[in-house]
Amino acid sequence: MEKTYDGLQNNIRGLQLPSIEVWENKYNDKTYMIKSDTNEFTCICPKTGLPDFAHIFIEYSPDKWCIELKSFKEYLFAYRTIGIFHEHVVNKLLEDLVKAASPRYMKIKGIFNIRGGITTIVEAEYKNS
Repeated sequence: MEKTYDGLQNNIRGLQLPSIEVWENKYNDKTYMIKSDTNEFTCICPKTGLPDFAHIFIEYSPDKWCIELKSFKEYLFAYRTIGIFHEHVVNKLLEDLVKAASPRYMKIKGIFNIRGGITTIVEAEYKNS
């Protein structure tokens, strides 16, 4: 029988991660974009238990709140011990960031390092209607 590292696969939305702090946007009357990225993201492959590495790109148009980067970095570091598929990582990031900051628009893109000759790129987007 093949061993799997399910991590949070059955309870992704219930995963307890550090909170993402926000600060007040004093220019919420303006429409502008904030872009951040990190090439230090790691998580665990839930099939093999091996580390996965990714470059994560965040692009958003804030409304009342902006994301505080130190708390976001601590949030990202928490994934280092979690077994999670690439597709779930990007959607969980989007879900948690939208919940914390309520942006006008947000897009998350994850470029996961080559594994077995395959690069995986996952994008998820939110638009406040």
